Amino acid sequence: MSGFGPVAFYAPLKSPDHPSPSGDRTMARLLTKALARAGFSPTLASELRTLDPAGDPARQDRLRRESEIAADRLADRFRSLAPPDRPVLWFTYHLYYKAPDWIGPRVADALGIPYVVAEGSRAPKRARGPWALGHAAAEAALDRADAILVMTDRDRIALEAARPAGQVIADLPPFIDAAAWGGGPPPGQSGDGAPRLLAVAMMRPGDKLASYRILASALLQIRHLPWTLDVVGDGEARPEVEALFAPLADRTRFHGQVEAGPGLRALYEGADLFLWPAVNEAYGMVLLEAQLFGCPVIAGAYGGVASVVQRDETGILTPPGDADAFARAAGALVVDADLRRRMGASAMRFVREQRDLEPAADILRRTLLPLVAGGAP
Repeated sequence: MSGFGPVAFYAPLKSPDHPSPSGDRTMARLLTKALARAGFSPTLASELRTLDPAGDPARQDRLRRESEIAADRLADRFRSLAPPDRPVLWFTYHLYYKAPDWIGPRVADALGIPYVVAEGSRAPKRARGPWALGHAAAEAALDRADAILVMTDRDRIALEAARPAGQVIADLPPFIDAAAWGGGPPPGQSGDGAPRLLAVAMMRPGDKLASYRILASALLQIRHLPWTLDVVGDGEARPEVEALFAPLADRTRFHGQVEAGPGLRALYEGADLFLWPAVNEAYGMVLLEAQLFGCPVIAGAYGGVASVVQRDETGILTPPGDADAFARAAGALVVDADLRRRMGASAMRFVREQRDLEPAADILRRTLLPLVAGGAP
């Protein structure tokens, strides 16, 4: 054991080791980094995924039973370890009615250790209906939590309303690891040519495709202005996405899936403006990544997007689903290079000073240490 002790980490929605890239996977990985930076030793406790996207009670019941078996095995294994090697705390990332946590509370109770949740959300409207079992499990886990780390203001309202006595609720805004991307370029470096616009998102049916539909509609409205568009992403809805942008084919380039690294960094560095309508996004990790490189953002004001974009300082937030408003905002920044540069400088400063790994680690340290026996600094 080193530092403040081992932490059992679990992400019921998507494991940090899941092969499919997503914002959930990225944040799961970032949280393990932040926990380590805070002085803990996180280890992945389970990769059991409890996601039920369709509302199938039989599936939820099967996942509950599998989770209980996994929890009992984990508790037995942890109890067999030498005391210094046992978890001092259980940490679950992102639980809600579609992906509840049946494992963490059971293990925490068996070991007598604190149970902590990051990005948990309550949904009272789901108490009845096809997700009733998942809802009940999510509510029970949130009731059991010794501390909940809130990542968006939207989640905080319901969590505060149902907070049990003694439960700690602390803000942990979404963050990234700037060092993993290397140093950023000065904002506004792209020169005097046509502004380069960038969108980065998987191409899936549903909300992602709806976002691409709004983006294409908005850009068609400003096709009279000079700009080019780079699109990063792939998936089963790619043919539909390409069809949406067919009228703009002469100025749109599709790059396919580009993993985080030098290739994606180069696209962020070269972009003048990041665009994403963000339909039903929790917040959007790519919005922070773009701002890290001095790229201002235009995004739809869904969910917790306002928690990662400073309105009218690092970007523009438009009414959810409003393609016309999105077009007006994009057009305004396409023609105003000085405003883009000012917003870009603010964006880089915002991410590096407020949304980097160290501030997140500090929040985790201050929140978790009081819960851990003997954990005073």
